[in-house]
Amino acid sequence: MSIEKIFISPQHGSLQIACEEVVLEAGMGIVGDRSFGQNAYPGQSVTLVEAEEIECFCAERGRSVDLAITRRNLVTRGVRLNDLVGREFLVGSARLRGVELCEPCSALGRLLADSTLAPAEVVRRWVGRGGLMAEVLVSGVVAVGDRIENGS
Repeated sequence: MSIEKIFISPQHGSLQIACEEVVLEAGMGIVGDRSFGQNAYPGQSVTLVEAEEIECFCAERGRSVDLAITRRNLVTRGVRLNDLVGREFLVGSARLRGVELCEPCSALGRLLADSTLAPAEVVRRWVGRGGLMAEVLVSGVVAVGDRIENGS
């Protein structure tokens, strides 16, 4: 149960940047990410996705694995993120709370669609597998390889 990859995107629509570590600020999100400080809804500023789900999708589609394809911030391995909805957990020195599932949107559908898979089919494929939206309760640093632990 650990962090496999970390990505930020400084501006909406810009390329994902892989990071070895990031700073999370309570109530704000990931320093340097496009969603930092945005609080229109809970969990908006940190998103997580399972590496296993990305790898499965890529294998199904005959694509090479790219852990940045879902544009989520923290790519995990060995943890069922759906089980963290409503729960507090520790990552590195930060404490987070899972707010809700990060269900796929039409933007993800368009991003992952190809000549044999329409955007709507992409969205249907990722329902329940798109990851987790979380809020930062206690500021801290998160690095690749950090464990995800129960925070209660």
